Amino acid sequence: MSISSFPGAGNIARRSRSGGGDQHGLRITLKDGVPVLPPRTLTSTMRDAVKRGLDIVMAASALVMLSPLLGALALGVKLSSPGPVLFKQWRHARGGRKFTIYKFRTIRLEAEDATGVRQVQANDPGVTRLGAFMRAKSLDELPQLINVLLGDMSLIGPRPHAIGMKAAGVPYEALVPYYHLRHAVRPGLSGWAQVNGFRGPTVDAEAARRRIEHDLAYIQNQSTWLDAKIIALTLTREFLTGSGH
Repeated sequence: MSISSFPGAGNIARRSRSGGGDQHGLRITLKDGVPVLPPRTLTSTMRDAVKRGLDIVMAASALVMLSPLLGALALGVKLSSPGPVLFKQWRHARGGRKFTIYKFRTIRLEAEDATGVRQVQANDPGVTRLGAFMRAKSLDELPQLINVLLGDMSLIGPRPHAIGMKAAGVPYEALVPYYHLRHAVRPGLSGWAQVNGFRGPTVDAEAARRRIEHDLAYIQNQSTWLDAKIIALTLTREFLTGSGH
């Protein structure tokens, strides 16, 4: 099946011919219809070193400051339904290698899909009551601060998708041929796509494609100030007023 047969493919082609587009204020640059990765320079290498240092300091500080909340959530998960406190799953890290991601378990054991292909929907009966609250506020993602310390993730970057994740009913790589470019950087606890509303199930082809374009626009426009902006938006749009599922 070709990409032209998917819903929204016309929009993909039109934007590809136009040479890029605006992703909530970030410009994405295309060459021959494909997003281009920025060249590696001394400046980008230094920026990455600073980013890694900030990741370590901020993740370690957050784990210490949030330890009472993390303990309470862990106890709540244990008491709310039988099973482990943490949910573990393989995800893609930088360069496409695999790593184990950590999340608070929000789904009953009998409803879990270890592969991650099945996506949680709104009012999903498999989600526990506490799990629904945690998912709405993104509190289930907090154990990924450990992944940040381990170097598998960054605080900010493209969200790590489950391996084999589908979009519009097909493998993401089939819908978006340049999908793999998002693995050029460490995946993030939060990212530009998420704070702009592209989160949750990927059933709509156009929204799924725009999610990847937001990720690549972030990669093309990386800066410390942009990371700070995404952190601020994450706190206000996800943890404080989020409504994810």
